[in-house]
Amino acid sequence: MSPEAILRQAAAEDMRAIPAGEIVLRDEGTRTNWKVAVGAFRLAPYPVTTELYLAVRGEVPAGPSGPRAPVTEVSWKEAVGFCNLLSRATGLEPCYAFGDDPDGQDVVCDWEADGYRLPSEAEWEYACRAGTSDARYGELDEIAWHRGNSGGTVHDVATRAPNAWGLHDMIGNVWEWCWDVYDPSVYGPYRVFRGGGAYDRPRGCRASCRRKSHPTFRIDDLGFRLARSN
Repeated sequence: MSPEAILRQAAAEDMRAIPAGEIVLRDEGTRTNWKVAVGAFRLAPYPVTTELYLAVRGEVPAGPSGPRAPVTEVSWKEAVGFCNLLSRATGLEPCYAFGDDPDGQDVVCDWEADGYRLPSEAEWEYACRAGTSDARYGELDEIAWHRGNSGGTVHDVATRAPNAWGLHDMIGNVWEWCWDVYDPSVYGPYRVFRGGGAYDRPRGCRASCRRKSHPTFRIDDLGFRLARSN
């Protein structure tokens, strides 16, 4: 498929409509909970693939081979840059404005723009749970590629069962960057990623599991998923 055809497909992709609601987030390190209201938004049914990343950027980082594998080795800063590029390529208003700060602390999100963006952490967990309250939205082996069944590799997207809202790979396969800063008073510019990956034990593959790293961090089981505001 040509890059132009892949972009047309991306523009027509049936992003899942996520209804408004609320979610209680929990940080296990500090043992604190907080409630967040979530407005209606749209979320991609699976993480950004290698073929889409290549079509937009003209190059792809090292990572699992195959066009339908989720792209990995992408930093948070590169992910928000990709969102703006895809928005422009598909005729949408970019969500992000940013300067030259190496820590990404000058990135600003316009939540009213109609372009692509990263989900907030609250949006991510709310969508992952899809109305459930258990640690996962189904049996782990059925919904996720994890250490026990992945064979030590990331797999093509949407090859495990989706949740009730039609979202695949929210648990397992690759971790996913979110918009949020983790805890600026302790970790400075570190950003949140969620969901567990193909190399993780079951404890890491839960709807509530939170991890973080510097916005320039890259690794072979960390990708991202696209969101759009309504």
